[in-house]
Amino acid sequence: MSKRTSTVAINRKPLHKRLIKFWPLYLMLVPCIVYYILFCYVPMGGIVLAFKDYSFKKGIYGSDWVGFRYFKAFFTSYDCGRLIRNTLIVGVIKCVLEFPFAIILALMLNEIKNYRFKKISQTITYLPHFLSSVIIITMMQRILAPNNGVINQIIAACGGDGSTFFLMKSKYFFQILFCMDIWKNIGWDSIMYLAAIAGIDPTLYEAAEIDGCNRLKRMRYITLPGIRGTIGLLFIMGVGGLLSSGFDQIFLLRTPGNMAVADTLDTFVVRIGLQNGQFGYATAIGLIQGLVGLALVVSANKICKRMTEVSLW
Repeated sequence: MSKRTSTVAINRKPLHKRLIKFWPLYLMLVPCIVYYILFCYVPMGGIVLAFKDYSFKKGIYGSDWVGFRYFKAFFTSYDCGRLIRNTLIVGVIKCVLEFPFAIILALMLNEIKNYRFKKISQTITYLPHFLSSVIIITMMQRILAPNNGVINQIIAACGGDGSTFFLMKSKYFFQILFCMDIWKNIGWDSIMYLAAIAGIDPTLYEAAEIDGCNRLKRMRYITLPGIRGTIGLLFIMGVGGLLSSGFDQIFLLRTPGNMAVADTLDTFVVRIGLQNGQFGYATAIGLIQGLVGLALVVSANKICKRMTEVSLW
């Protein structure tokens, strides 16, 4: 019996028989299910706040209904266009512009033949992911500080003005965010691509090498097509985050000088909801982000399925 036939036969068994036979695997799945129920599905009940005038005294479900008042208020507000524009720019930087770099790093690491050097390189690229945003941005503030920062000292040594306060200038904000995010996440994001590359049949490389293919051709005609499914799936899931710029990095990088470009939907939601106590208004904006993200994922999934036959479902 082939592997495919065996898998189909197992899937056709009744659920209770599969539960009995593979109970250790299902037992390990329980914490994951409990986590998503408690932290992802139960909080969905709070979405009704987007349509209610919340009162601590009356509670979430006892508060008065206001319909779509918060949605109308947001789309007619002065901040709407600026917030959406800033969020989209950050989303494109994180989900589109940074996307190929992890693939390139995985391809480069895969071509390293020295095992020790490869492991050291992987460790160095992974480590920044485990540093908190507070630590990384504190480092960035020291590096970019006027006069005594490393960058300004280099500029001064080259005869330029070494007193530039980069974080106070809005024109440098997106470049700083891009470089910082790449450094922090590129190594961690490459893990999945390296795992996909490891699953490619080695005999394909051997056959290609016998036929005279060099490394670039093997990478182009074997490696990239072999991880096409992984690339497609990760891109589809990443597209859903176009309107979710992330709170911690943006909030910590904000200064009075770059506020015009550093104020996004995520920071606005926290400011309006927690600082100003407008929970319904903040929930409405969060619901808009979630619905747009869902629509983007569904659309990207449909387009990828039609063009590349790769899809989430």
